[in-house]
Amino acid sequence: MDITIYHNPNCGTSRNVVALVKQAGHDPKVVEYLKAGWTKAQLAKLFKAAGLTPRQALREKGSPAEELGLLKDGVKDDAILEAMIQHPILVNRPFVATPKSARLCRPADLVKELIGGR
Repeated sequence: MDITIYHNPNCGTSRNVVALVKQAGHDPKVVEYLKAGWTKAQLAKLFKAAGLTPRQALREKGSPAEELGLLKDGVKDDAILEAMIQHPILVNRPFVATPKSARLCRPADLVKELIGGR
């Protein structure tokens, strides 16, 4: 199975997801999104596959979301996406994508549902 994990190595949940996927016998593509960054199209596709809005995928703690005014009511999805491109840390993690779906895997065990593990 083709699996991509959008990973932050400083995050314990993200490290656990990588380990769970490997323990299930998969060899995932691991993308350190803080280094690689995001494109608007990439985020839109990922969020659509996961069934999330940009606001739902927004990392609030440990990010500049509040300072950027992104937590206020009425902030449009497009503004959140643009901010995520400028500040990749604003995207919650880890996201796991397969050809059929994607999911924000918080807690880490949610990855099992996505890859068919128990």
